[in-house]
Amino acid sequence: MTTRYEIRSGELADVAEGRSPRERSAARMVFAALRIVVGWTFLWAFLDKLFGFGYATPSERSWLNGGSPTKGFLANSAAGPFEGIYKDIAGAGWADWLFMLGLAGIGTALLLGIGMRVAAASGALLYLLMWTVVLPPENNPVVDDHIVGALVLIALALVHAGDTFGLGRWWKAQPIVQQNRWLI
Repeated sequence: MTTRYEIRSGELADVAEGRSPRERSAARMVFAALRIVVGWTFLWAFLDKLFGFGYATPSERSWLNGGSPTKGFLANSAAGPFEGIYKDIAGAGWADWLFMLGLAGIGTALLLGIGMRVAAASGALLYLLMWTVVLPPENNPVVDDHIVGALVLIALALVHAGDTFGLGRWWKAQPIVQQNRWLI
């Protein structure tokens, strides 16, 4: 099976030879579902740290009850070459705010299917930073779920996963996005 590329509406589009419309539609739906599931993992982490639903964050350590969303993970899990850096910033107000804004923004963008490039880049960066907290990974000397997550986010942006079951097409038509293509 080969793939050839054509220019459509000023953008490069791949035309998978030998794939039926049903297969292409199914692939779009699977990538859309993957986008929604990954988006929910980011948004859930935000909500659990904010309210302390008792899953990863007990109520008494929620952000609203004065807890720090970064302190537990960075202070207790940091290992390897960056351990000192992460332990130094654990619980810092600026780190808490950046982390929580990142979780909320990435999760919301992925769920809505908008700003996929920004969400993918920032989400991949967050995954890679979290990977460096626990170097070397526990179950594999190089690759763990953070690397897989970063690659998934990049793939979702590349296949325009926000266009299916999301607001991606509408978002791309907005004048500010038309003038600033990096916002796609």
